[in-house]
Formats: sequence, structure tokens, C-alpha cells
Amino acid sequence: MASSGTSRFINVWSRRIHRWASIAAALPLLLVVCTGILLLLKKEITWIQPPTLRGAGGEPAINLGDVLEVARTVSPAEVESWGDISRLDVRVKEGVIKVQARGGWEIQVCASTGALLGHAVRRSDLIEAIHDGSWFGNVAKMGIFLPSAVLVLALWVTGVWLWLRPYLARRDAVAPRSIKAGPVTPPGP
Repeated sequence: MASSGTSRFINVWSRRIHRWASIAAALPLLLVVCTGILLLLKKEITWIQPPTLRGAGGEPAINLGDVLEVARTVSPAEVESWGDISRLDVRVKEGVIKVQARGGWEIQVCASTGALLGHAVRRSDLIEAIHDGSWFGNVAKMGIFLPSAVLVLALWVTGVWLWLRPYLARRDAVAPRSIKAGPVTPPGP
């Protein structure tokens, strides 16, 4: 183990880093943990993300213009043009095309018939943006969330050290001390 002075220095600084890093990272870590729990449950809770509905099956047979026309019929989504759509998610196995509107709405269209299967608010994207800090802007993401992640790593390292230290001290206290003597000579006749 390290010398007594070095060990004391590491112990003192581990405690200080652990104490102040936990205070500094508390709020961002709370947000990350809470939103992480919600994201883990997004397939189980329809309030977070609508379930994927099934279309008629078969290969996709409608064109993108038809998808836009169906999306325009969902008035709460306020889709007027392709500029109001952030992405399309084609699920061939389920026979559905998910339309992600910019206002947070998800519209599900049958890939074979073009029928509207359903629509609902999709909150998982907002929760994910809060989770990674991008919802607060790039300055907050890189200036608060990234340093908080580094602090959580420091908490882990110092926590492991503070947990391990008593075991190492006990091991060193029990270990036999080497005797500093000259070479052993066998007894003579």
C-alpha cells in the first residue's frame, strides 16, 4: 500500500471530492435518473409512447405523398407539409409507417392500405431530450450535463476507494512484517 502520508492525502481528497461532487451533480443526476426510469418504461406506459399498431400486412404499397395526406387529416397534429414532419419510421414487420410530427404527435398509417391506424402524443422524445440535456440547449448540455457526468464518474472512483480503503488497511495490518536482518546461517556443529 502507499506510504502513510500519501494514503492520508488520497483519503482526505477522496472525501472532499466525493462530498462536493455529490452536491454539484445532484440535480442533473436526479433528472437523468428520473427520465431514465421513464425511458425504460416507454413500451409499457402508453402515456410515454403510443404502442405500435399493426397494419394489414404485406409489403409497403403506398407512396410518401399518401402518407402526408393521411397525416394532414389528423387535425391536432397540425401537419400541413413535410416541414411539419420530423421523421418517418417504417416498420415492415408490423405493416405500419409511424409519422413523427414536429408538435410531438405520432400518426400511424397502414403501409399497405394507407388507412389511419391511430394517433397520439409521443412524449418519449421530449423525455429523451431532457435526459441527455439537449432540451435545455447546447450550453446546458455541454456545460452542466457533461460536467455532471464527469463528477458522477469521480463519485464512483472516490466511492470505490473509500469503500475499499478499510479492507486494504486491515489486510496490511495483518500481513507479517519482513525482518530486516542479515542472512540466516545454520547452526554449527
